[in-house]
Amino acid sequence: MTNASEAKTFDEMARYIRVRSQPGDKFVEFDFAIGHPELFVELVLPKEAFEIFCKHNNVVHMDSEMIREIDEDMMKWRFGERGQRY
Repeated sequence: MTNASEAKTFDEMARYIRVRSQPGDKFVEFDFAIGHPELFVELVLPKEAFEIFCKHNNVVHMDSEMIREIDEDMMKWRFGERGQRY
């Protein structure tokens, strides 16, 4: 259990992004999460707006391990523990 003095306020929580579009695309498609990388929304912004968004939110780019864990969890919810499709 987390001690109340250890809990972060909303403004202190890390902001995570996972870019899904290709580098040359006109728009940047990305996942954005606050505090919990597995709970994200999908967003699309023009490149310039995306750069401002990232700077304003002081984002952390999800690393390959985070992405792998999130993808595995999504598969588990979608297809069950064994990843089998019904």
